[in-house]
Amino acid sequence: MADRLTAIEVFVRIVEEGSLSAAGERLGLSRAAVSKHLVALEDRLGVRLLNRTTRRSSLTEAGSIFHERARHILAELAEAEREAGRSGARPTGRLRLNAPMTFGTMHLAPAIPAYCAAHPAVTVDMTLNDRLVDLVDEGFDLAVRIGRLDDSSLVARRLALCRFIACAAPSYLAQRGRPATPEELADHTCLGYSYAPDGDVWEFVGRDGPRRVRVSGPLRANNGEALAAAAAAGLGIVLSPTFIVSADLRAGRLVSILDDYTVAERGIFAVWPAGRHLSAKVRSFVDFLVERFGPTPYWDR
Repeated sequence: MADRLTAIEVFVRIVEEGSLSAAGERLGLSRAAVSKHLVALEDRLGVRLLNRTTRRSSLTEAGSIFHERARHILAELAEAEREAGRSGARPTGRLRLNAPMTFGTMHLAPAIPAYCAAHPAVTVDMTLNDRLVDLVDEGFDLAVRIGRLDDSSLVARRLALCRFIACAAPSYLAQRGRPATPEELADHTCLGYSYAPDGDVWEFVGRDGPRRVRVSGPLRANNGEALAAAAAAGLGIVLSPTFIVSADLRAGRLVSILDDYTVAERGIFAVWPAGRHLSAKVRSFVDFLVERFGPTPYWDR
């Protein structure tokens, strides 16, 4: 096992340094020893990892795939050694975080300064987008996700509930009237979220069970803040998470409707790959978010 790990480290260093000789200098090995480790690794895998000339080396297709995995393995091993060597496991290093765009800008970005103040040895590298990223392949330590979790390869911890509410501007309701039942939404202007799992069908639950209605309107967007802004300007009715519209509701720019009906709640989760060593930086960040958002998040108080 030690020889295998050494060969993997030698291979990664060759790629990083650009040549066998430079890798040997970095590792304190002769060029012949570096070459021996590389050949042994290729023989064990049964594939050629590098195309080698007298002056330079380049990755083969198989080598490129193996290098990405090997780099993560060595990084995880180094992190595990650091953790094992420290009593108390102080959070350190770069924390790569992925999160949805709106939740990230509205609630994670304002929270991170407090975390960084409490853990000055951690650097947060946050990427915001609404696509479903592969945490392992793209090198993220953890992600914040909202909704149903279908990926069984991830470990999840709930941070808070995500409540939904139908609302509109007072000016819109004064002009078009306030719908009394979900079915009446079919005759109103509604603003649609592009990534909604049910498309243009909104579902509510009343005393007599679920009520589904197909809605339509002049605007669809893949960003909840944009829809809330359009609704506050009087364009139509929006069905939105409360973490987006709570400030508009408190300020009176939006007014809740259909208060006798509810919308199924979802969860806001921190997720990370199953089986991966949970580093102190990830654990501390997740604990920080749980304390900040749960059990009743501040936007719903």
